[in-house]
Amino acid sequence: MQLEKRLPRNGKEGFLYGSIISTLTVLFMTVYSAVYFAGAFDGDVALTILKMLPIIWIIVMLIEPLIFGRIAEALTAKFTKQSDSFNAKILFRILFTVIGMSAAMTLIGDIVGNGFHGKLLSNWLHNWPRNFVIVLAAESLVIQPIARFAMVKLHDAQDRKAVLEQQIL
Repeated sequence: MQLEKRLPRNGKEGFLYGSIISTLTVLFMTVYSAVYFAGAFDGDVALTILKMLPIIWIIVMLIEPLIFGRIAEALTAKFTKQSDSFNAKILFRILFTVIGMSAAMTLIGDIVGNGFHGKLLSNWLHNWPRNFVIVLAAESLVIQPIARFAMVKLHDAQDRKAVLEQQIL
């Protein structure tokens, strides 16, 4: 049986895969949001980004696997069949994850950046659709392919190592 090289095969690889996706998404969206709302990029915005990145990354690394990743996996299983293509399953998984994560992180990002305030709901209603579309495009076209490429390279290296070990024996 040929193992899938584009996806993680165990928990350690799953953590690496998730870390790549989360790190790239957090970096992209934190920089984008900070620059968008500041209207420019300067030293103050860079400092704000540096302060927010670790906080946002930790939040994402907790809520994606514990909440939204599980929901996305269940919904993907519900909306796809065993015979559906790899790409169909990945696109459903991206869609469901991005819906949940963009909704949550739009709210959480506002709270982290501005604290609790009276315009949280109106800000969320205004900002979430834009954030959803941006993250969906970034995840589908750039971020997920980078993470899958990393998995392919990791599995190729593991396969080469296994072949060398077999040759030695």
